[in-house]
Amino acid sequence: MRLYELSARDIASGVRGKKFSATEVFDECLSRAVACDGKLAALITTTVEAGRAAAGRIDGRVSRGEDPGPLAGVPVILKDNMCTHGIRTTAASRVLGDWAPPYSATVWELLSSAGAVLLGKANMDEFAMGNTTSTSAFGPTANPWDVSRVPGGSSGGSAAAVAAGYTPVALGSDTGGSIRQPASYCGIYGLKPTYGLVSRYGLIAYGSSLDQIGPFARTVGDAALAMQILARHDPRDSTSVPGKKIDFTCREGALKKKRVALVREFRGFTLDAPIADAMKRVTRLFEEAGAEVVEVSLPTVARYAVACYYAIAASEAHTNLARYDGVRYGRAAPGAAGLKEMYETVRSEGFGVEVKSRIIAGTCLTEPVRSEEYYVAATRVRTLIAEEFRRAFESADCILQPVTPSLPEKIGEMDEDATKGYESDLYTLPVNMAGLPGFTFWTGRAENFGEKTGLPVGLQLVGPRWSDGELLNVGFALEKILGAPKIASL
Repeated sequence: MRLYELSARDIASGVRGKKFSATEVFDECLSRAVACDGKLAALITTTVEAGRAAAGRIDGRVSRGEDPGPLAGVPVILKDNMCTHGIRTTAASRVLGDWAPPYSATVWELLSSAGAVLLGKANMDEFAMGNTTSTSAFGPTANPWDVSRVPGGSSGGSAAAVAAGYTPVALGSDTGGSIRQPASYCGIYGLKPTYGLVSRYGLIAYGSSLDQIGPFARTVGDAALAMQILARHDPRDSTSVPGKKIDFTCREGALKKKRVALVREFRGFTLDAPIADAMKRVTRLFEEAGAEVVEVSLPTVARYAVACYYAIAASEAHTNLARYDGVRYGRAAPGAAGLKEMYETVRSEGFGVEVKSRIIAGTCLTEPVRSEEYYVAATRVRTLIAEEFRRAFESADCILQPVTPSLPEKIGEMDEDATKGYESDLYTLPVNMAGLPGFTFWTGRAENFGEKTGLPVGLQLVGPRWSDGELLNVGFALEKILGAPKIASL
């Protein structure tokens, strides 16, 4: 087995046991990335010198008999909206140019302290606004299972990199499904943690009350290992919740006597055949393993969640992106005749179409004459949505549902079926509205369900707040039955 094929746990164990060096691992993963990225465009920045120097420091600690950390020598990739001190961070936008932050995001500080080595910064939809990784100023990312198709978004670069074997673990951010959907499309695991569990300090914000950082991995154990490191209180992040101790030790027998719910309101929605078959198969697996399959009702979620999400997300995006004005960050307009012209030049040339459209929508929604009717009303309904989920989890431990109703589309071909688009949003957005954890797990490839595309098929588990460890336990049990994802061959 090649070093880039190993799990994060196996890499760390091998480095600590001197079976191979962190430098050897980094160089092999880098070679894999270089070989594949011409087809995928999963990376915006590759940190060759910084990564190799960090790997050398890990090897030095091992040779001196020091503890190099639980992620000793493990290469990782960060979505390019997470700040890295002295390393270009773009959020896939021209407006930031070659901005190199003077500080690092807490998540990278934690991973680095645990011995991780940064291989690069991943491509993404500009400012995380999109679901295909096609709105990036650096061009679209391709799906490693079929390079003519999208990898999902907005964290598609991170997901594609893990699926292609660049690194065993990468981080993405999820505002309305941006970890879970790419994980499904790329055939790996992806966890959107409970809001407040992982620090958002150093994350370039899209919707501050919705954004949450989480891991991609090819094994549930690696996702759990990442969460053991990331799930801790950060006083620099006002949304970080103190005092939450969650056990991320994956245990056997996690399915027996579990109450797994299906949502009544989702029953009539149309799914692509492989996804519908996967739902039936996994439901049957739960029952055979001793779990109880029940039904819950989420009428407020089904009727209002999507509209309320977009009102809140656009409003928060309008506020968060106001700071990119040519003075404080990135792009400048030195030839501008005055302040107004400078603002207009920087923002008109720096932002892409998708970002501009969401800024305009947010500006309209937050005007004094409209904010009470739209934004404030949406926040009130959001409270009702969270309460509806809370009641549903009184009779269920987790909810099983699709991530999307369809397999990934071709690059450049947005689905014209508005109903499917609504249903796709409905499976992911409410999780962020209620601050819940959501976990995408791999079920197989479409060829196993009567299709010949070979595309991966993922499903999603949603749990109550702070049930992140239990969701990974269920995923660990399913991995034992369904098998772990494989690296895409390119």
